[in-house]
Amino acid sequence: MSDLATLETSILDQIAAAGDEAALEAVRVAALGKKGSISALLATLGKMSPDERKTQGAAINQAKDKVTEALTARRDVLKSAALDARLASETIDVTLPLRDPPAEAGRIHPLSQVWDELTTIFADMGFSVAEGPDIETDDYNFTKLNFPVGHPAREMHDTFFFHPKEDGSRMLLRTHTSPVQVRTMLTQKPPIRVICPGRTYRIDSDATHTPQFHQVEGLVIDKHSHLGHLKWILHEFCKAFFEVDHINMRFRPSFFPFTEPSLEVDIQCRRDKGEIRFGEGEDWLEILGCGMVHPNVLRACGIDPDEYQGFAWGMGIDRIAMLKYGIADLRQLFDSDVRWLSHYGFKPLEVPTLAGGLSS
Repeated sequence: MSDLATLETSILDQIAAAGDEAALEAVRVAALGKKGSISALLATLGKMSPDERKTQGAAINQAKDKVTEALTARRDVLKSAALDARLASETIDVTLPLRDPPAEAGRIHPLSQVWDELTTIFADMGFSVAEGPDIETDDYNFTKLNFPVGHPAREMHDTFFFHPKEDGSRMLLRTHTSPVQVRTMLTQKPPIRVICPGRTYRIDSDATHTPQFHQVEGLVIDKHSHLGHLKWILHEFCKAFFEVDHINMRFRPSFFPFTEPSLEVDIQCRRDKGEIRFGEGEDWLEILGCGMVHPNVLRACGIDPDEYQGFAWGMGIDRIAMLKYGIADLRQLFDSDVRWLSHYGFKPLEVPTLAGGLSS
């Protein structure tokens, strides 16, 4: 009995000295586990006489109950101490400013913003969005668009070509989104009214050119479309996009293989202290090219030019983004600089609408 009392005292002392729950669990296993000291004493009861079993059994079970109660009490103390320590280490300093929520901290890239703006404007005019692959065939990118053999755009120094296939044909990274117009005319019957925004690629790189850039082109095909309709669409687009009540435009004769007649478009502006303001001033800025779709293009796409005619235009999304939001260097659009994006970017919840304002 004296040995049991000594064992009980030793175990209780170990429980009291346990500094954390892991140490306390080790004491429990050493005392009450399958091979624990008290469990070993209980295992000897079967070899005792009935009188010894009655006396020793009661004493051992009493010691076991005391150890169990001590373990429970110590575990509660340790859990409370651990919680207090965690609360002390994770205390919030309410004097610090609140962090911006993700919707306020994040920013939409200006190109994505402008993409949404122009889509909103043209959708209001009844245009749908057409898309196509970045990797195109020579036929869709050049031949069906009336580019003659030997045209500079077909050369390696202007276009990213892939290695020739076994039949000699070569795929390429599209140099404009005009192949989407071709795909649309080949798969849809007139009337057609679409815009074609997307990435394009040309071998060029400086402050105003990058090997990858973005374009949006528009296409209208029906029986009665004419340049008057084209001029009205472009005029309304420029007013809505640059958010001015009126803007003067100038159409100059030009040449593109896929349109006839072809026109370059300038818009009225005023340059002042490094800024450009539209809808006022005496200066002019070229912004896009356009024209009536060439009959050869219509024929190549299976449309009878004696029955249908149409017009098309194209402009750089990067360029109009720079003009509207005062971005000086085109290469900054692709720098992935978070500081730059914080300055020029837009809050994710500021969805552009014609009623609420495109860039509010």
